Amino acid sequence: MRVLGIETSCDETGLALYDTDSGLLAHAVYSQVELHAGFGGVVPELASRDHVQKTLPLARQVLAEAGLDSADIDGVAYTAGPGLVGALLVGAAIGRALAYAWGVPAVGVHHMEGHLLAPMLEEPAPQFPFVALLVSGGHTMLVEVDGVGRYRLLGESLDDAAGEAFDKTAKLLDLGYPGGPALAALAERGDPARFRFPRPMTDRPGLDFSFSGLKTFTLNTLREHGGAGAGKAERADIARAFEEAVVDTLAIKCRRALERTGLSRLVVAGGVGANARLRARLAEAASRMGAQVFYPRPVFCTDNGAMIAFAGSQRLIAGEREPLSFTALPRWSLESLEVPGL
Repeated sequence: MRVLGIETSCDETGLALYDTDSGLLAHAVYSQVELHAGFGGVVPELASRDHVQKTLPLARQVLAEAGLDSADIDGVAYTAGPGLVGALLVGAAIGRALAYAWGVPAVGVHHMEGHLLAPMLEEPAPQFPFVALLVSGGHTMLVEVDGVGRYRLLGESLDDAAGEAFDKTAKLLDLGYPGGPALAALAERGDPARFRFPRPMTDRPGLDFSFSGLKTFTLNTLREHGGAGAGKAERADIARAFEEAVVDTLAIKCRRALERTGLSRLVVAGGVGANARLRARLAEAASRMGAQVFYPRPVFCTDNGAMIAFAGSQRLIAGEREPLSFTALPRWSLESLEVPGL
């Protein structure tokens, strides 16, 4: 089965073609970073309009790269939520319209299920069951995964997601947008021994996260060392301390989740999953526990069509079909998903 995947949940337009026999055939991502940079964050209306302009040209591009045309497509998958409602509606409307025009089934995909299954695009792919750390700009959660659609939430962020905390802290340090990668780059020049930031909610049992207090701690530290006039060295040291605190917190919670479930496989997905320090820390922790860690390649950590095409293919194979009507769900619980075929 060849599936066209469409991802338009936020500020990246992602299209991909996935073949259940041959694997990923083609993919393309258009980032709106330059469009939103001057505003310091995503402007939903601008994001939606840009998806309108980019989705069909990217669909034609991936078809051409794969050497296929519409007659070769067996299904269409699109992100139905969660995300920005206007952006979601663009992808849903185009995806459902293409499926109708081509005479093939369509299916709406949960954005986080796409991230969760993205490591399945790699070799070796993780085997079920596993623990998944989904860590992005909008979500930080630990999930026990027994199979496609079989998800049990173990813990989640009670306020800011890790990626959101990275972006907000980057803004405090005057690093611009998008802030996460810029903060990680600045942290590379920082002294890890100068500051020690708290590891939030690691001194109590449980698997929930909270990063808003860490952001406030960072702001107070910056003010104590010059505020807006802080030098490059101070900013780099603060960035390093912040990154170390987030990475340690995520690693501690992942270890607890593996211990609680008795599982030995950890999947890490979402934009923050591309962070090099996080990958190194989790590899070290997993090695001590005799566990394995699986990631998608960095380009598939951020929003992309490949993960939607793969997740959609699993649900289409199981017989799921969308009616001619379609919905966009800006909020959508991962645990509410049904098991395909049941």
